[in-house]
Amino acid sequence: MAVTVRIPSAMRSLTGGDGTVQVEAATAGGALHALAEAYPGVATRVFDEDGKVRRFVNVFVGDEDVRFHQGLDTPVPDGGVVSILPAVAGGSADAYGSPNA
Repeated sequence: MAVTVRIPSAMRSLTGGDGTVQVEAATAGGALHALAEAYPGVATRVFDEDGKVRRFVNVFVGDEDVRFHQGLDTPVPDGGVVSILPAVAGGSADAYGSPNA
């Protein structure tokens, strides 16, 4: 099944600048592994030494976080979208120009 993987800007240097990549996969894990196979360097950014998704990497199928479903076994429908989102931390809302600042 054709699946679109959305690539975060921090990883686009690994995909030749592409923000989305098409892969053949039936699950979120299959999509990530297909992406890693097609683009060297992706695996070390997404997976830890044990082959699990790194703690600071969030994976979504559509709008759903796979951690709250079947993990990497979460099915992806044909034409579906898998998004890789690195966790963001630090700073307060006021540091980013909150209207209450």
